[in-house]
Amino acid sequence: MHKIAYSVFALICAIPLVAQTISSPSKSSSPHAAMHRELLAKQASHADEQVQLVEHYTFIDLLEEDIEPELDIYTEGWNSKSVNPFKDTDVPDSQTIDVTGHFMPCPGFITSNYGYRRKFGRMHKGVDLKIQRNDTIYAAFDGKVRLTAYERRGYGYYIIIRHPNGLETVYGHLNKHLVKPDQVVRAGEPIALGGSTGRSTGPHLHFETRFMGYAINPCAIFDFENQTTHTDTYTFSKKTYTQPRNFAPSRASSTVAKKK
Repeated sequence: MHKIAYSVFALICAIPLVAQTISSPSKSSSPHAAMHRELLAKQASHADEQVQLVEHYTFIDLLEEDIEPELDIYTEGWNSKSVNPFKDTDVPDSQTIDVTGHFMPCPGFITSNYGYRRKFGRMHKGVDLKIQRNDTIYAAFDGKVRLTAYERRGYGYYIIIRHPNGLETVYGHLNKHLVKPDQVVRAGEPIALGGSTGRSTGPHLHFETRFMGYAINPCAIFDFENQTTHTDTYTFSKKTYTQPRNFAPSRASSTVAKKK
């Protein structure tokens, strides 16, 4: 799981939140959390020092059983209405992302790949997956719904979910939302009914995987042919995030045949 530093509290909330944090034990039992509680306890009686807590940063520190991550990952661009709320963020050149605990968003096969579309003169930043109208769409990972919206000339009805592993997933051309913004969801939970809304010529799911705004080729993470992930982790790189990975048995067989 990656760790990204964010500013965690607004200045106006600094003092009340200190009192609340001291009276309510943290979920995490990590050394970092213990040190953080000790720091707050020492500073609780000094109002001027409490205000200085606003300048401190904390890191994501989750137990595996936690479904709702700490607030840190829900601050950066959380209330943005943009698909990419990270435009001014310093994105690391490389980051290893845990993709265990996944669930396929739908069982359909790919009908349109990620990449540049000459016909439309633009990038297709996800993959299109075959569905029937009103097929159930599922959350790909545990997370929290950041946005449900409608875009007539693009995604149609769509949903964006932010996940503790650092990814955001986008589900487009939906027929109906089954979740609301700020709702916590688990991997495999129904989030929508598929459709053909927005800029679409027929029922399909437009599915994106993004890391801090970078639209990763979903085929770099998911093996859609075998309905799983390629590996337990995916290493994001600014140099390779547009490239797919294909470890499917059929691909391996064809590669061997060509070599012969």
